[in-house]
Amino acid sequence: MGPIEQQIVDIVSAALQPQHLELANESYMHSVPPGSESHFKLVVVSDAFVGQRKVARHQRLYGLLAEQLAGPVHALALHTHTPEEWQSVAVPDSPNCLGGSKAD
Repeated sequence: MGPIEQQIVDIVSAALQPQHLELANESYMHSVPPGSESHFKLVVVSDAFVGQRKVARHQRLYGLLAEQLAGPVHALALHTHTPEEWQSVAVPDSPNCLGGSKAD
């Protein structure tokens, strides 16, 4: 696990005390150098989301991870659920990269 990945896990774990947390570094699926930490998929299941709409959940995570999103993290796919919702949900695969590179 890289340093950015560890930061994200630590921040989200401390703030939301999730029952389930998955963080996938999907940078390899994009036009970035090997070993990059720029594209992630985050799955969080927490009681903290009870009574919150999806937008509010995402805003909370964007606020928690503002420093990472302003720097090295280019994309963050969020899947946020309450424990009850988690019982009947399937997390979709991320879409394939549509190409493009900073070098283009």
